[in-house]
Amino acid sequence: MDDLNIYAKDDTELEKLLDTVKPFSDEIGMKFGLDKCAEATFKRGKMVKSTNVVLNDNTVIKDLDQENTYKYLGVNESNGIQHSTMKEKIRKECIRRVRSIMKTELNSKNRITAINTLAIPVVTYSFSVVNLNIKELKKLDTKIRKQLTCNRMHHPKSDVDRLYIPRSRGGRGMIQLELSYKTSTIGLCKYLESTQD
Repeated sequence: MDDLNIYAKDDTELEKLLDTVKPFSDEIGMKFGLDKCAEATFKRGKMVKSTNVVLNDNTVIKDLDQENTYKYLGVNESNGIQHSTMKEKIRKECIRRVRSIMKTELNSKNRITAINTLAIPVVTYSFSVVNLNIKELKKLDTKIRKQLTCNRMHHPKSDVDRLYIPRSRGGRGMIQLELSYKTSTIGLCKYLESTQD
């Protein structure tokens, strides 16, 4: 257990739940990362000011300010997921990783493999969580191709489609974000239609 969210109908119930969780975490030698802990109270769907939760003299969980967000599994949240903030963060991190890969002395094949394994998953991980649309993904695909062009890995007049064709069929083998998004969304839809869970 690395991250844990606890939900309660009021502060009293929250304290009871925390009093249950704390002894177990102490017993297995796990410590509360108090600098990463936060408490948020919602009334009728709106976040309201609350008091800090005090478990004992050493353990105080601070109230989350209205302006601040809480990071859970890498996603910023407050009274919901901060989609616009997360989109920008994902875009910047993906491009940062592509630029880092371009600075290496890897050959062309290994650079594409590195992009597929280090940069593209930053975006694909967020598909079912953050509201990304096709237009934004196409734009990000274009920015990635621009980095390839700037680093002489892709000629400006070269066929774009060849970048995304598998190497076994004469392409470069790069993962296309738009296609990956459509595949995962359709796959999830088919799974939900067919499962009885």
